[in-house]
Amino acid sequence: MTVYLDHAATTALRPEAREAWLRAHEVLGNPSSIHAPGQSARRLLEDAREVVAGIVEADPIEVVFTSGGTEAVNLALKGLWWARSGGRAIVLPDGEHHATLDTVEWLARAAGAEVRAVPLDGIGCIDVDQFSAAVPGAALATALAANNEVGTLNDIPTLAATAAASGVPFHVDAVAALGRTPVRFRTWRGSASGPAGLVAVSVAAHKVGGPAGVGALVVSREARIEPLVHGGGQQRGLRAGTQDVAGAAAFAAALTATEAEGEAERERLAELSGRLREGLREAVPDAVILGPPATGPAERLAGNVHVLFPGAAGETLLFLLDQAGIAVSTGSACQAGVAEPSHVVLALGRTAAEARQVLRFSLGRTSAPSDVDALLRHLPAAVERARAASGFRSATPS
Repeated sequence: MTVYLDHAATTALRPEAREAWLRAHEVLGNPSSIHAPGQSARRLLEDAREVVAGIVEADPIEVVFTSGGTEAVNLALKGLWWARSGGRAIVLPDGEHHATLDTVEWLARAAGAEVRAVPLDGIGCIDVDQFSAAVPGAALATALAANNEVGTLNDIPTLAATAAASGVPFHVDAVAALGRTPVRFRTWRGSASGPAGLVAVSVAAHKVGGPAGVGALVVSREARIEPLVHGGGQQRGLRAGTQDVAGAAAFAAALTATEAEGEAERERLAELSGRLREGLREAVPDAVILGPPATGPAERLAGNVHVLFPGAAGETLLFLLDQAGIAVSTGSACQAGVAEPSHVVLALGRTAAEARQVLRFSLGRTSAPSDVDALLRHLPAAVERARAASGFRSATPS
């Protein structure tokens, strides 16, 4: 049986979500139809929208269901860019998810956007002062609520207030954060009004035990944003097309169950990741844990342990652990199969060689102490073999 330690990539479908998805498929009707079956489907869809909105502190009309986090990010960034009233710069912190990086790169190449990069500090946190200096006059700004690789939490209320003060619309990618730390649109937006400040937050269902292929962009009713897809006018005209009623219902069910577990589950995961961190010190003494030093959710996502193994290629370690029945990651699953150094680790100030020597262990709802113990049993031998394969002879602490 596989020991699954890659919950940041995706996590197990919750029974509540599966049941909600199956029940919704028993309802026949297009939610845009005005006959009785269509309106039955519409009620299911809008009930789901209300649930998601209530948990993330938004109005139901502000929740736009999408096919996932990547589409939500694209809608936010391209939509805000196309609707901009001035400026050509996009404020882009280093270490963002590739959904953001690749979208901004496309806007720069195809639409003439200018990129204002903002560095991270040594633990992966966005430099607030440099973010603040980059925002004035920009077309838009974006940031991760939590870094998807090293798990660092950013000060979103402060970043949002900075954007609002400069009259710049701000998007937050909360895909990695949802379910691991509170995602609260209204609280993060603060006293901002109009089309500036925090106006959009992207989330995805499969990170909280919902189905893959379902997500949402929370869009302020005051935002100025253009759609990616036209035809039909659904969801305030921001995403045309027949809506996925079953997917929305399953997302709402999964998010409700996750929210009910709340702080108790985050504390459990923090304790479990602390067990892993302590075990690593004995199993591989020269391993370097990247990101914030805290094990709890105050500074980093609960359940995230990101480790540099000097002299051991991450891809080799992943393969060896997979042979032992342990699933881990070298970074974002969206870049799977691409042999390149982690751009996040590079943003921390590490070398390209070091950025190829990392693994991300991410714990989730189904993780147990036995999973951590199994990893710690197999890890020393895997590291030794990986180092031998690279010709590494002596491990020197970083």
